[in-house]
Amino acid sequence: MAKGRVKTLSARGVAVQMLENVLDRRRVLVDAFDMACQQLEDPTSHRDRAFVRQLGTTCLRHLGQIDAILEYRLKKGLPPAQRRLRHILRLAIAQLLFMDTPAHAAVNAAVEMTGQLGRTEGRGMTGLVNGVLRRIDREREDLLGRFASPLFNLPDWLCESWQEQFGTEQCHDMAMAILRDPPLDISLKPEEQTTQWVSALDGIALPGGGVRILQARGRIEDMPGYDYGSWWVQDFAASLPVRLMAAPPRARVLDLCAAPGGKTAQAAAMGHQVTAVDVSPKRLRRLRQNLERLGLSADVVTSNAEEYVPASPYPYILLDAPCSTTGTLRRHPDVAWTKSYDDVEYLAEVQARLLAAAVEMLAPGGVLIYCVCSLQHTEGLYQVEALLDRTSEVKRKEITADELFDMPHAITAEGDVMTLPHYNPSDVASGGMDGFYMARLVKTDV
Repeated sequence: MAKGRVKTLSARGVAVQMLENVLDRRRVLVDAFDMACQQLEDPTSHRDRAFVRQLGTTCLRHLGQIDAILEYRLKKGLPPAQRRLRHILRLAIAQLLFMDTPAHAAVNAAVEMTGQLGRTEGRGMTGLVNGVLRRIDREREDLLGRFASPLFNLPDWLCESWQEQFGTEQCHDMAMAILRDPPLDISLKPEEQTTQWVSALDGIALPGGGVRILQARGRIEDMPGYDYGSWWVQDFAASLPVRLMAAPPRARVLDLCAAPGGKTAQAAAMGHQVTAVDVSPKRLRRLRQNLERLGLSADVVTSNAEEYVPASPYPYILLDAPCSTTGTLRRHPDVAWTKSYDDVEYLAEVQARLLAAAVEMLAPGGVLIYCVCSLQHTEGLYQVEALLDRTSEVKRKEITADELFDMPHAITAEGDVMTLPHYNPSDVASGGMDGFYMARLVKTDV
């Protein structure tokens, strides 16, 4: 191999690297995927990258079931040091039980990769891998029945919190929804015709003028209208907070923690005067690129939102706070295995400070939308309740079903919004939505 040349791997080998990056090094799936794909023989191959993505995502979505089956069939288990071997087995089981990969291809590839491991992990293991995987293939139907519950795929801390918050039946429905490939939702600029884009993108109309593509194929950048800046990708649930501000035309809107900018684009497309604040220069570069592609403008500020001091108070503020993102497991299955209750507790402290800062930036009579793509009450409901207990400067303005495109089931007893992964937008039969918590607060005049 030429000096300095990166060693190339098969697509399955790259998927092993991706699992290592996520599960052993706790890297975000998107970054882990991009890093691992650099070791493909052709890192630009759409086919290989798509297979790596599908394989890794399927494995992470079903990881609890896969590990339970592996433990059931490997009575003696694997030593903790044999991490790479465990990932090879996990990916092979994902192919055997949850994908359409021919059994011989999945087993043979796993045996070959095991043989390529170093002496510490791979020595004498090819026979075990071959035997275990062939037995799992033979017992496929029995194992899928024995380990059918989607709750296997939630870590204990998350499953317990969801069961406590939503009940066992609803938690089961949420866990089932997380296993399905999410659709691609797009938001249209106001001047665009929904019917035109439903036809052009082979989608279905969403309430409020968006389009849902149930089975998106190929690169987003290659889809009709992308280069012309006619639309941007935005989950239906993520489009609700800006709507709930109910701001009049050309209102001054402050978007705190704004990157990557979907809500900034939405507010700017409505004609508002938007200031977008975020602490990350890298993420703000992406926000600026999106605005440029869309032909939209906003005042973009690099700053910690806690420390930002506006020239004058804002009548409308959107705070989409950093959170554990447990509402996005359909798209980011790594979150279940890389986040913990400790992360939720830490983020809750950050959110409390951000909320307090946002209240100070809000003009009397102004509207503050607080939202998180987390389903943990610690980050949503309890944050707002604690704020209302601490100060009389703001009060809750309840949200009604007619503001939410007739989704009364998403309105909480307190008058806030909680969307769940298995909820569908009104008049849309399938696809679900991301989990979000949203509350609307109004600053008192005194």
